[in-house]
Amino acid sequence: MSDKVRVGIIGTGGISGGHVRRMLANPNAEITGLCDIRPEAMASTVERFPDVKDVPQYTDYKDLLAAGNVDGVIICTPHTTHFEQTMTCLDKGLHVLSEKPMVCTVADAYTVLKKIEESGKVFVLNYQRIYQPEYLYIRNKIAGGEVGEVQFVQGLQGQEWLRACANSWRHDPALSGGGQINDSGSHMLSILVFMTGLTTDRVAAFMDNMTVPVDINSALTVGFVGGALGNISIVGNAPSFYEDITIWCSKGAFYLRNGKLEESDAVGKRHFPAAEDMPKGNTPDDNFIAAVRGEEEIGCPGIWGLRVMEITEAAWKSAANNGAVYQVEHVGI
Repeated sequence: MSDKVRVGIIGTGGISGGHVRRMLANPNAEITGLCDIRPEAMASTVERFPDVKDVPQYTDYKDLLAAGNVDGVIICTPHTTHFEQTMTCLDKGLHVLSEKPMVCTVADAYTVLKKIEESGKVFVLNYQRIYQPEYLYIRNKIAGGEVGEVQFVQGLQGQEWLRACANSWRHDPALSGGGQINDSGSHMLSILVFMTGLTTDRVAAFMDNMTVPVDINSALTVGFVGGALGNISIVGNAPSFYEDITIWCSKGAFYLRNGKLEESDAVGKRHFPAAEDMPKGNTPDDNFIAAVRGEEEIGCPGIWGLRVMEITEAAWKSAANNGAVYQVEHVGI
């Protein structure tokens, strides 16, 4: 395929900047439409990226689609709008790269997966860690059976999310769908299930909203299909960002401290994997364009949106019921 993939950006707020930059840098992509309901967001994007100053602008994403000048879209809007926009774009025969979370309910996740299959279009979910070398390294080791069975998973994410998102749509459940666990916390959930290949069976959770309408601090205990267990902590009132992931397997373990990976063998001998042993990394944006052109497999398909929402929705329901165990139901996937 020699022609450039024509891309429309739906939502030109802060998160869209990285997508615009990567699309402009990709020789096989061309931004042919910008859409935002806020003139100030559009103006800011054009100011930051002068190369898009002549790109057609829209205030309604349906007008962008009707113009017929895009092959695919990048959805960068508030979380609760993702479902309708994704479904509409797929219905129009367009490829979709969606910001996380894919949707805000398990039922919607199943509906989107069905629509993706029916449409035959490329759908990429923007969990960038799934494309990064350290996480791919662990995924490959576990999937290849080199470290045995996953037995226990621990994930901790601390971030100044309460303060940083104050007075924004992220604290409004009508737009965000939930708090930090549904926002940056979903990166933690996605990478844990991606690396381990585990599917959630049951969840018990406690949450603290800390005077705002959405969850800020979350403590989850998770039981996975097959018997593995896990603890996941999402701390939204931390003084700064910190992340810690540990995966214990029957023949080894992995320790990720703020992205720095250390590995242990079955008898406790630890080492830092060599750079040359790491898989090649990528970005969701570049993978999206290559997948549309038929040059790469999809790195982060919609199934990970479902797997994340299974944990998230179960945690919300458990927390609302004073930490009672919530059983996850799986419907044919």
